Amino acid sequence: MRSALSWRFKESSVMPGFGITLGYTLLYLGLLVLLPLGALVTKASRIGVTGLIATASEPRVAAALWTSFSISLIAAAVASVFGLLVAWVLTRYDFPGRKIVDAIVDLPFALPTAVAGIALAALYAPNGWVGALLAPLGLKVAYTPLGIFIALVFIGLPFAVRTVQPLIAEIERELEEASATLGASRRRTVWSVLLPPLLPGILTGFALAFARAVGEYGSVIFIAGNLPYVSEIAPLLIVIKLSEYDYTGATVIATIMLAISFAALLTINLIQAWSRRRFGHV
Repeated sequence: MRSALSWRFKESSVMPGFGITLGYTLLYLGLLVLLPLGALVTKASRIGVTGLIATASEPRVAAALWTSFSISLIAAAVASVFGLLVAWVLTRYDFPGRKIVDAIVDLPFALPTAVAGIALAALYAPNGWVGALLAPLGLKVAYTPLGIFIALVFIGLPFAVRTVQPLIAEIERELEEASATLGASRRRTVWSVLLPPLLPGILTGFALAFARAVGEYGSVIFIAGNLPYVSEIAPLLIVIKLSEYDYTGATVIATIMLAISFAALLTINLIQAWSRRRFGHV
């Protein structure tokens, strides 16, 4: 009886059937994801493994890759920490202007990356509002790796906030009260009661922020200074190779970035899956 009712419900569902949705999914993955990536890898594979290693070991390429991935990793971690704090404040506290602050969090999503880069460069330049205050302290932000870090935190923070915010809203306040009643300190409550159910969301936000930071271009080039071996990012080096008609070199660098990004995201996803099995859901 239950199977018959289930069959009737599926037949009358307003959503498309499994065949249509599966076909659309495979078509999307094939045309928009796998085909371009396959063409990229095929183009880069023409020079062989030796050529890939030789290109990756070039000092300028190695420096650009290190700058992109190391700063992206640190920026994603910082964005995850502060994103958790921002999400907690927006979810648990009611204060004047909360909705405005909540809307401002999404600003990097809507703001063109070039506009964000110009604004950050003007703000943190030695004669900018913030840069002028930091200059007497000997801190230079614009046109340094520190500027890249700030730009990547700026574009990664919304991912960290929006992935954790719904999970915080699902945590019942009674859990905190019960923990306090049982004599747990605030630190113990945070580590043992609040963080475990939030960990999968934190890792998801970290992965999204890291993926966005690695490929970021527009908001970085205006504040980075783009000095080879110092503040030159890998996406900019790809553009430089293309402008020099070195298409093979550009595809090789892109393929190397693809491989490193895939390995990093796979590792993060495995950790996230482990955390879900270990801690479960709220």
